[in-house]
Amino acid sequence: MLDPDAARRITDAVDAAFDQQLEFTAELVRHPSLRSAEASAQNLMVAQFQQRGLSVDQWTLDGDSLSTHVGYGPTTVDFEDLTNVVGTYTAPEGQEEQGRSLILNGHVDVVPTGPEETWENHPWDPVVKNGWMHGRGVGDMKAGLAANLFAFDAVQAAGFSPNATIHFQSVVEEECTGNGSLAALQRGYTADAVVIPEPEENMLVRANVGVVWFRVRVSGKPTHVREMASGFNAIDAAYSVMGALRELESRWNAERANHRYFEDVDHPINFNIGMISGGDWPSSVPSWCEFDVRAALYPGIPAAEAWEEIQECVRTTEFGAAVSAERTGFFSEGYVLDEGSDAEATLEAAHQETFGSALESFTTPGYLDGRVFALYAGIPALVYGPVSEAIHGFDERVHLESVRRVTKTIALFIADWCGVTERSQ
Repeated sequence: MLDPDAARRITDAVDAAFDQQLEFTAELVRHPSLRSAEASAQNLMVAQFQQRGLSVDQWTLDGDSLSTHVGYGPTTVDFEDLTNVVGTYTAPEGQEEQGRSLILNGHVDVVPTGPEETWENHPWDPVVKNGWMHGRGVGDMKAGLAANLFAFDAVQAAGFSPNATIHFQSVVEEECTGNGSLAALQRGYTADAVVIPEPEENMLVRANVGVVWFRVRVSGKPTHVREMASGFNAIDAAYSVMGALRELESRWNAERANHRYFEDVDHPINFNIGMISGGDWPSSVPSWCEFDVRAALYPGIPAAEAWEEIQECVRTTEFGAAVSAERTGFFSEGYVLDEGSDAEATLEAAHQETFGSALESFTTPGYLDGRVFALYAGIPALVYGPVSEAIHGFDERVHLESVRRVTKTIALFIADWCGVTERSQ
């Protein structure tokens, strides 16, 4: 436990550099790090790591290696465009390496903006107003990436050096496969705990769903519209298949009472029809239709089991012979953060110091990379971050006072978890 004077010095250091932290967050937002276009944002992270004297590891994801892992999600983009960056801090020479190691993880990839003219401000030109910063990816989760770095800076600016190894991870693919964090784990990056400052309303995630992405294709029989009855309209049939999937979604939601932490979550299982296309000509009965789905599953349900049930649902529809499904991304299981870990207790103490209130936890029907660390490495994954609004929507924004306090919490967590040595003046 930190003494009060050390804690005050660290939190004061966060305040002193907060304007600089916001400037860096805004600079990150100005790099449109859409899927497979994250290179410029990652290069910015490399520069930040180097400025702090961290050893830098930058590598292209290895599809062959990843595909052998049970948690791998099939990708629809070239792996040569997918690059992770890790910066590693180790205790200074002459300072004993002790304390507990830590991963500070964040994803740099962001989702598309949708029609930019529907935004109040340009999505890649961050604006601060009324205590919020606006821009695509500012909440999910570039404010968190910046918080990790500036929390570390505050510990050092307060005159302390952490006693244990810290890996700063800036990963890709969190929004579509989870392969970025999985690749970092496969590369050998482990620790005694991981903190992921996703936008989580100043709370700790207790449990979250797994996710399967898939594409359904319906094959039709084209004819001229004057003979429409003799054809088979793939688009019409696709809506019937969607209805069958909605029935499966409803059945899974009805089972929530059987899944710990999900009993009181309203509609935890969501099947989102996220994209649709089909047909070739307005005056021809469409010969094909495809739609993409994001389906959730409860922790403890193997992704392969859920996928088989989804396929069975598709096969047994009225048009089953004309329907096929393939996986296109996430193939991940959900996870539960076990209560009572030392890591959680340390975060609770840091949060209490910063917010003056007890740390709350909640269950989310969203995907999180915490599953990579919890399921495949047994590492306590603390997903905890600032208040945000409209993530994945128009006018995404993050609350700046929340970011400040979360940064202080992470800084105090670093100091307490890793241990610190006061540098001689």
